[in-house]
Amino acid sequence: MNQLLLLCRIAGRNAAIPAIRVQSVIEVGEITPLPGVPPFIRGLTALRSQALTVIDCSVALGFESQPDTPEQRAAVVDIDGHLYALLVDAAYDVGEARSDPIEVPGGFGAGWQAAARGMVETDTGPTLLIDIETLVSGPAAQAA
Repeated sequence: MNQLLLLCRIAGRNAAIPAIRVQSVIEVGEITPLPGVPPFIRGLTALRSQALTVIDCSVALGFESQPDTPEQRAAVVDIDGHLYALLVDAAYDVGEARSDPIEVPGGFGAGWQAAARGMVETDTGPTLLIDIETLVSGPAAQAA
């Protein structure tokens, strides 16, 4: 397959985001909460004077939010001209998919079933390939 991937951990699992979709990986500073938004939208943060909507990937998948850390990382992606910071547990490498995606086996939960385009083999083992549009849509869209 040879697709480059940002290898990361989300909700305690190995996950990957197609590297071509990632503009950068950032340390997340202050997040300004927004009133009236679903819980998976943590708020706004800034990157070079641009506002980013911060998505808590764990919550978007139906899991509990991970605790904030001083080195908290996010993958910055662009969807239809809107910038999003996808909070991940860790972003640790860029690597290649060593296989074509296969269907996600059961037992991962409804959120992963909806947001994963499949599972690929990487140098770090089996990894869930993320569909960022589904992740950014949140749990309600996944349940529909």
